[in-house]
Amino acid sequence: MGGYGDGRFGPNNSVTREQLAVMLWRYVGRLAATNRELHFTDVDQIGEYVLDALRWATELGAVNGYSNGELHPKELATRAQVAQMLKNFLENQ
Repeated sequence: MGGYGDGRFGPNNSVTREQLAVMLWRYVGRLAATNRELHFTDVDQIGEYVLDALRWATELGAVNGYSNGELHPKELATRAQVAQMLKNFLENQ
C-alpha cells in the first residue's frame, strides 16, 4: 500500500474498482499481463497509473466488466464487488 502519492494515505476512504486492481497487482509484485488490450467501452476513464494493473487483473479474471461492456473504473467498489474480486483473484492466481 502506497497511499495517494502526495503524502496522504486515506485509511478510512472507500476504494474504487481500479484502486482495488492496483492493490492486488502490487500484492503479487506488479506482474505483467501478456495481453495489452483492454476491451471496455469506457477504457478512456481508466487512470494512466492503473493501466498495467487492470490489464493484469482482467487477464487473470480478478476484475470483470459489466454486461454492457463498461468497467466503471472510478466507481466505488461495493462490498459484493470487493468480495467477488478477491474470490476471483484467489481462485485464478
